[in-house]
Amino acid sequence: MGSALARPLHHPDMKTPGDRADGGVLIVNADDWGRDPRTTDMILDCVKTGAVSAASAMVFMEDSERAAAIALDRGINRGLHLNLTESFSAPGRHDRLVQRQRRLARYLRRHRFAPVVFHPGLANAFEYVVATQIDEYRRLYGADPDRLDGHHHMHLCANVLLRGLLPAGTQVRRSFSFQAGEKSVWNRLYRRFVDGVLQRRHRVTDYFFSLAPLEPAGRLDRVFMLARTFAIELETHPVNQDEYRFLAGGEIFRRVGDGQIASPFRPLLAQTSRRGRKSVNAS
Repeated sequence: MGSALARPLHHPDMKTPGDRADGGVLIVNADDWGRDPRTTDMILDCVKTGAVSAASAMVFMEDSERAAAIALDRGINRGLHLNLTESFSAPGRHDRLVQRQRRLARYLRRHRFAPVVFHPGLANAFEYVVATQIDEYRRLYGADPDRLDGHHHMHLCANVLLRGLLPAGTQVRRSFSFQAGEKSVWNRLYRRFVDGVLQRRHRVTDYFFSLAPLEPAGRLDRVFMLARTFAIELETHPVNQDEYRFLAGGEIFRRVGDGQIASPFRPLLAQTSRRGRKSVNAS
């Protein structure tokens, strides 16, 4: 498999205490920070052990305000977890925002292929809901988000991607990475198209995987091996008990072996990946 992989990312700014000397990096990112107190607290437990590198923060949610205060106090690396599909749960929300987000959620959940079809009639609603969440992140965290991804990965839907609604130059989560044969040819071609669009405007890691499923064990072992050479983002949801035990209980450290979990995304912000993938790819 190694001979079929493209070259790793290299940049002098990549060397941090959490990075390997040869340029590989494993970033364990917890989604849904601020969704509710239980989710925030379970992520925080994993951050404290060093098993989670960073978190993706939801805004206009029940625990968004408290989560932002915790992140700022503890210096937790975070980005914006753009939410187009789950109802906002924070009190005092603007009716206009809620109504427009509900329209988007109905459309995106209507059919499995809805996210890949550009809807011109919802273009203004998408623009408003995305921009408003970026503004709210700025209010909560005192800075623009330098990293973005999406709840249910809807930051990659056609209306967001093709209209360029995510700020240029930011770190953006790419499509899931799969080995050749794991998905259909059309699926992989579409993912390659999405990543190509991303790479023209944004910075991305070499590969993107999910921590779940935890079995078979060989799947994660291959991910950890790739992280010795490549920049890998590993998505996790510690609110799920199996993932929480794996992270907070320290199993991830035993599995990573002599590799190290990177602390920030920040070193990756100085570089842009523009290379395609062959055997294992995000396309």
